Amino acid sequence: MSKRMNPRAEQLRMALAQEAARIMSEQGIDDYRLAKRKAAERLGATDIAVLPKNTEIEAALAAHHRLFEGDRHSSALESARRTALQAMRLLQKFQPRLVGPVLSGTASAHSEVNLHLFADGAESVALYLMEQGIPHEIAERRLRYEPDRLVSYPVVRFVAGNREIDAVVFPIDGIRQAPSSPVDGKPMRRADGGELQALLANQPQERVGWP
Repeated sequence: MSKRMNPRAEQLRMALAQEAARIMSEQGIDDYRLAKRKAAERLGATDIAVLPKNTEIEAALAAHHRLFEGDRHSSALESARRTALQAMRLLQKFQPRLVGPVLSGTASAHSEVNLHLFADGAESVALYLMEQGIPHEIAERRLRYEPDRLVSYPVVRFVAGNREIDAVVFPIDGIRQAPSSPVDGKPMRRADGGELQALLANQPQERVGWP
């Protein structure tokens, strides 16, 4: 059992979580480590023992959206999810799965849509987008599976409406095991189109244009 912090340290930890959440919401940052560092600099915290866990920041971010953004956040989240659904329909041949803040509900108005695709390689995804006349770029990202195992994957990035789509391309059998979530270290939650449609079932329809 971990030792309980003194009340002042607990207050600072809570303040850091709230400040990191504010930074993520207002600056459109999805990187917990970066937001945590910015919050520590802003509040002058130098003791790493008081830094909040990512799960605490995620909870503070959800609370921040409820308290300070309300309907505006709900509308932005709905728009992001509808954009994600349209992108997933476009990429249905690659078995798309939605992950990250747009799925969890903590996305800000600036958050990109994170997808996982499954194909023989990024080239097949890029060629398909090229055939559809959709500008895109290819990058690379390292994802964690265990504390000591990082794996690099290609990433295809493009724009739908006013939202960036960031799609990591896994091998076909990569659908069996999700990488670790940057929030809690557990296997990342993935949702297919049907699950996303269920989240949107009672929300009004809205169209998103492609470039």
